[in-house]
Amino acid sequence: RCAKGPFVAVNCAAIPDNLLESELFGYEEGAFTGAAKGGRAGKFEIANKGTLFLDEIGELPIHLQPKLLRALQERKIQRVGSSRSIDIDIRIIAATNRDLAAMMETGEFREDLYYRLNVIPIRVPALRERKEDILMLAEYFLRMYREMLEKNEILGFDGESSALLQAYDWPGNVR
Repeated sequence: RCAKGPFVAVNCAAIPDNLLESELFGYEEGAFTGAAKGGRAGKFEIANKGTLFLDEIGELPIHLQPKLLRALQERKIQRVGSSRSIDIDIRIIAATNRDLAAMMETGEFREDLYYRLNVIPIRVPALRERKEDILMLAEYFLRMYREMLEKNEILGFDGESSALLQAYDWPGNVR
């Protein structure tokens, strides 16, 4: 059911704390200064019957975590400035490069939210831990950009270039 619905991605680190709640849950007209006439649907509503991808979930402010937890448990949300509940049926995918278990220990991340999100954990090792993938990825990006930029004279990587790519530490992973 969710696979055929919308896919909505939210980078929790890219949205200022004071806007994140209204981005996720939407808002009613007059909820705050500058609120759009008629209000606005949030990412939860937009993703209804589909998937909401919460990227950088470790950056979610502690004050918003209970509201997210409640939405996940009850499958209902409330727009900012509203007392009306809206039913939602969505799949949540969350990603982070932070150690959420350590953040629970320091009180930066709620334990109940952690266990609600950590249903099927998938750890993707850093690229520096997957050296065998480097040349395959490099060839993929070379083909993609060769076609995009119409640079057909670029054929591949020589031995020295390949060695440099594999020796690099890749602190930003594929990015």
